Amino acid sequence: MNKRPVTVRVARWSAEHPWRAVALWVVFVAVCFIGGNAAGLQEATAEDQSVGESGRAGVMIEEGRFPDEPAVDNVLITSRSGPLDQAAAGAAATAAATELRSVPGVARVGEPVKATDGSALLLPITMSGDPETAADRVEPLRAATARVQERNPALQVEQVGGPSINKALDDTLGADFKRAELLSLPVTLAILIIAFGALIAAGIPVLLALSSVAAAIGLSTLASHLVPANDSTSSVILLIGMAVGIDYSLFYVRREREERARGRGHVDAVEIAAETSGHAVVVSGTAVVIAMAGLFLAQDAIFSSLAVGSILVVAVAVIGSLTVLPALLAKLGRWVDRPRVPLLWRLTARRTSPDGSVQPSRFWSTVLRPALRRPLPTLLISAGLLLALAAPALGMQLKFPGTEDLPRTTPAMQAYDRLAAAYPSNGTTHLVAVQAPAGQAAAVKAALTRLAASTEGDRLFAAPEQTGPDLEVSPDGRVSVLSLATPFSSRSDEAVQSLHRLRENLVPAALGGLDGVSYAVGGAVADSEDYAAHVWQKLPVVVGFVLLLTFLVMAWTFRSVVVALTSIALNLLSAGAAYGLLVLVFQHTWAEGVLGFTSMGAIVTWLPLFLFVVLFGLSMDYHVFVVSRIREAVLRGVPNREAVAEGITGSAGVVTSAAIVMVAVFSIFATLSTIDMKQLGVGLAAAILIDATLIRAVVLPSLMTLLGPANWWAPRLLRGRGRHAAGGPVAGDPAPHDDQAPELIGAR
Repeated sequence: MNKRPVTVRVARWSAEHPWRAVALWVVFVAVCFIGGNAAGLQEATAEDQSVGESGRAGVMIEEGRFPDEPAVDNVLITSRSGPLDQAAAGAAATAAATELRSVPGVARVGEPVKATDGSALLLPITMSGDPETAADRVEPLRAATARVQERNPALQVEQVGGPSINKALDDTLGADFKRAELLSLPVTLAILIIAFGALIAAGIPVLLALSSVAAAIGLSTLASHLVPANDSTSSVILLIGMAVGIDYSLFYVRREREERARGRGHVDAVEIAAETSGHAVVVSGTAVVIAMAGLFLAQDAIFSSLAVGSILVVAVAVIGSLTVLPALLAKLGRWVDRPRVPLLWRLTARRTSPDGSVQPSRFWSTVLRPALRRPLPTLLISAGLLLALAAPALGMQLKFPGTEDLPRTTPAMQAYDRLAAAYPSNGTTHLVAVQAPAGQAAAVKAALTRLAASTEGDRLFAAPEQTGPDLEVSPDGRVSVLSLATPFSSRSDEAVQSLHRLRENLVPAALGGLDGVSYAVGGAVADSEDYAAHVWQKLPVVVGFVLLLTFLVMAWTFRSVVVALTSIALNLLSAGAAYGLLVLVFQHTWAEGVLGFTSMGAIVTWLPLFLFVVLFGLSMDYHVFVVSRIREAVLRGVPNREAVAEGITGSAGVVTSAAIVMVAVFSIFATLSTIDMKQLGVGLAAAILIDATLIRAVVLPSLMTLLGPANWWAPRLLRGRGRHAAGGPVAGDPAPHDDQAPELIGAR
């Protein structure tokens, strides 16, 4: 008898020693989490995150070691209607200055600055203390400004500036994420209860997913000392960990229940689940890891950090599903189906026959009928629809969100709009960074002064609010930074034109004649343009890497070149449709009222690359699970058409349940306030929905029915280890009977 696969041997040991397995898992999670917290988080520096010319500008500024600027907030005074009463505004500014000077944490109150058009008065406030935590100390300033507002009802007296805006956004986004967290867990549990009809069975996937996330967060903190982390890593670990953790548990628990319903003992049922669903979990986990590893090729600190976090949580979830999950299922036995929810239990119980086999769903049988009876027309129509949905992706534009894309539901952001209108130089700013020997500081200053003068009268640049250029020089005189404002939003065409004018004409003309000088243009506009170019440059490399390694893994696993190629084609079709849908929704305005956003006319820069690897990895979960069930039927000698029907209807319930969980959780992200979270939520939810329905229930069965025995074709190299070693039969081989493939179909 062939040696059992390692997944089966591990599951058998866990099932026979459940308390040891559970104890080891708890210790593992605790050590990872506590050890990570003890080691501390190593965050990426500006140099780590530098991309393109804007990245070089950031590094130059960082190397200049400029002293920390104190936090500055403002009181903005405008008219509620009509022209601003200058006398009343001046009196309000004086009253505000008096109030604010007595507020703890205020270092200095400046002189009021009148807007060029006379529409506003701005009172600058310099705050004491750490600038990084200024937002936490802004509330007393707000209260003082509110008292002035009460005494001046005809005027609009508002607190506005970096600290005020950060505080308002922290409050808004914090409430958003808190709501998302509070909603996601009960929604997930509710869907799993509907899927299983029993509370314990529904709770096990959530328990595994949460423990995997906790361990992975600790491990990623340790890993940050090798690959610096960023602020989004923990959120991505939570997102990916909940998705794959619940998926893997669903696959495993559902199969174990089926085997128990067939009369298997608890340990035997667990072992059969390990041979089948456990094998699928390992393969799909490997596919997800490969997809995430592609992010390293982007050569970007943010993507590398996301890759580390994602790979760790997937690996931990796979390990948990192969170790502690069998232990829990074996120990609980039939208690896993307790306590039962009466109506839901009857509905789920009807899905199995008296012998424990899964009954074909009438719904899914009806959905499959066109693909099985007329595979070619069904394939052409369904694939054509998906290609049509993917077509808009060809016009995808990439931009970073700007200040104008932040939610306008807060008074601070509404005040910012009035500030930017009255004082354009407080809006979008280009930073010209120059690095030169200290002896050339005077020449650099003269050149930058000429550069600032050359922008005067140019409609692409804002008139300065101060006399002379906005120029800073580092303490050692080696780095100079010139700020040049544009009156346009950071993602507008005019702002991009001003950037190109600086880079291609004005800056080289002013600085090109200086020896030993290096310069770069940075700022929000430059960050967006350079990062978009970086993503477009790296996307083909990442896609090629993911496709090649996924092909090799799938071909080796299923012993079929055809299955590997069709797997890649279907996942590309799914990802393309998601891209097209994103463009249709977010680059246009028709969905603004439905989802509560203002179109930025583009997709967030980092999203396409990240979405591709996430979607490719997650959709491979379903593909491996479904194709494995089809392969099992073929190995038992079931004709190809019937095997396709049996595999898809037999896996439809668990795939649908897993997809509904992910679509529900991702849809919650679409309700968040920021445009990047909305796009991420809609993109992930739409792709998973398309993949679990149209791809798996229409395109896949029609394609596999059309190909017939050719599905399992493989060159001699892949046949070397034998027909049943790890994959399906090869073309031309006689179909095996049940007693010829005991290791795949769970025979004893």
